Amino acid sequence: MIDMNTQFVTVSSKYQVVIPQDVRERHQIKPGAKMVWVDFGRDLRLIEIKKPQSYRGIAEGICAAEIENDPEF
Repeated sequence: MIDMNTQFVTVSSKYQVVIPQDVRERHQIKPGAKMVWVDFGRDLRLIEIKKPQSYRGIAEGICAAEIENDPEF
């Protein structure tokens, strides 16, 4: 199914693709951004590799008592 967020791109003769402008702006992808292709067999996904600092604070507000202990540790 194709929704309104679907963007079509064409693979060039040099096997290059261009990330559409509205996608770059929405996801704040800048020149020099590192990306990785993830192969799911029949599907591919392009994922931006973010710097570790960008993950700082994502667990803010989580209480250690709310996290279950892993029985392997």
